[in-house]
Amino acid sequence: MDVLLSLPIVSYFAAPMLTSWSTSINLLFFYMTWTTLVLSHSPLKIELVGTLAVRIVFWLVPALLFLLLDTGVPSLAESIKHYGTPSLPRRHAATLSRQVVFAVVNLALASALQAGISIAAAKFLQRPLFKTSTTLPLPWQIIKHILSLYTAREVLTYYIHRYILHAKGGTIAKLHSQYAHAQKGAAPYAIMLYADHPIPLMLNRLLPVYLPALVIRPHLLTYLLFTILTTIEEMLSMSGYSVVPGIFMGGIARRTASHYASRGKGNYGAWGLLDWINGTSVGKDVIEDIQDEADKHQVQGRGQKAISDTGSMMQDGIDGLQKGRKGRKKRSDE
Repeated sequence: MDVLLSLPIVSYFAAPMLTSWSTSINLLFFYMTWTTLVLSHSPLKIELVGTLAVRIVFWLVPALLFLLLDTGVPSLAESIKHYGTPSLPRRHAATLSRQVVFAVVNLALASALQAGISIAAAKFLQRPLFKTSTTLPLPWQIIKHILSLYTAREVLTYYIHRYILHAKGGTIAKLHSQYAHAQKGAAPYAIMLYADHPIPLMLNRLLPVYLPALVIRPHLLTYLLFTILTTIEEMLSMSGYSVVPGIFMGGIARRTASHYASRGKGNYGAWGLLDWINGTSVGKDVIEDIQDEADKHQVQGRGQKAISDTGSMMQDGIDGLQKGRKGRKKRSDE
């Protein structure tokens, strides 16, 4: 518990809400917290407790709140769900309780598997798996590693999902279909993120995120940030809501809903890029999603307005210069 409370990511996001300190003070507070954490706990403990805390805060808690909304106010929930009423969870307390417990057990299994891999890798390498020091990673290094991790994750997610989890006649595919795709013609809800059979779950959720990190071996803070971003993305995409904000996230949620509603006939990637390239998109592809979401948020209209305003300002400036020149010429003639 002391590790969880001393996580610098938690304190970093909590500080602005609790105080009115400036950004510089927040960064200093963040650095001091991280330094204290590194000096008082082992890298492995920080990695495992930090990852578990991220998944609890950014998946389990929101998923339970969404489940409460879906079952407590179904008339409201169905209006913002892809495919409407069929996408709502069954309002059966025993069934939902078993599903929640199953998801939590799977979360514990994923954490245990990650712990085993991390311990084995650390012993093999004779050093901590992730770079853990009091020196914070540079912004460009963070961006470079995050982009590399996302690229590798997209490739792994697509090919594992398509050729293993949905392979015709495959044993793992049957387990995935039985557990994750039990509902036909419906979008998922967030608790289903970890309510799959453990084997396909580890292949689909843990491996694409953790394996690239094992190869790249970024700073531990970068890995925790990547885990936060992917957990939020997966939680929102699995929510089944049609009101997920953002140009990209709205499309990801829509494609995830189509994947589950079609029982896995397409939309295998996380971001839809490889589905678009390989022609496995179900419904609208990623390009159409971006165009639709951009139109919905009136990006084009705002851009045209900005261009028009800029053009008007430039024209006003030119007119002002011309008037000034005419005035000076008139005075010189006089």
